[in-house]
Amino acid sequence: MPLRPVSPVPAGILCVIGGAEDRTGSRVVLREFVRLAGGDGCRIAVVATASSLGEEILDAYDVVFRELGAGDVLRLRPESRTDANDPALAARIGDADAVFMTGGNQLKLTQVVDGTAFGEAVRAAYLRGALVGGTSAGASAVSEHMIAFGDELDTPRQGVTASAAGLGLLPDVIVDQHFSQRNRYGRLLSLVARSPRLLGIGIDEDTAAVVRGGHLLEVTGAGCVIVVDGSSAVSDAHMAELGAPLLVSGVLVHTLPAGARFDLTTRRLVDFHEENLAHQIASRPPEDDDT
Repeated sequence: MPLRPVSPVPAGILCVIGGAEDRTGSRVVLREFVRLAGGDGCRIAVVATASSLGEEILDAYDVVFRELGAGDVLRLRPESRTDANDPALAARIGDADAVFMTGGNQLKLTQVVDGTAFGEAVRAAYLRGALVGGTSAGASAVSEHMIAFGDELDTPRQGVTASAAGLGLLPDVIVDQHFSQRNRYGRLLSLVARSPRLLGIGIDEDTAAVVRGGHLLEVTGAGCVIVVDGSSAVSDAHMAELGAPLLVSGVLVHTLPAGARFDLTTRRLVDFHEENLAHQIASRPPEDDDT
């Protein structure tokens, strides 16, 4: 049997955001994105292919990234594979410090970009040391296997969630977003039950999973990252009828708040620093006392 090719260890960082990130208040997650991109004067390429909105989505990120210190914001929007194979467009990513993919429809994003000159430019940027990430659809698209669409049900069921190839920047995982807010536990469990080699990662809104070296994940923001490890689980996914509730037993679930660090390779919590948690709590805006 031929050995599975080993992907090169990326020099860059991934910052995948669960959607609905704060853009007008303390902006903890986006502020961290700019810091990881190099801080003041950094050059950020915003890719709006997934979005159904017009120029306003590019305007919004242009404003917020510049307010947070970016020196230049590149506005990029390939809308077809022909666009994405334009060498001149792909070359614009060549000197970017970061690539940020907006929310919207992740299947559109990967259908347009994956396997094109533009997609390869994003991958090359990551391998050379750039920050790559995105929010909502842009977060789902970074993984090797991507949730294309699926029902949001409490109970994991057979065949109600579809997957597709992602951009392949984060192998052996599958990423979901708006996780707790849209009750997506069931659909992530159903995918992990069908493919227990994959590590399920669910990211709450206004929360980011920052991944260094392709494996060391750290959480920042207001919510949690949920990691679902089905490597030792028992499931009837191979025989369940379409739409039937799935047996999924023995899944290991990790709930990771801001400051937690997790190794995606060993599938273990590492170096939880109380000072990191204290810093994240101090960075959050005050909540109303609704008593």
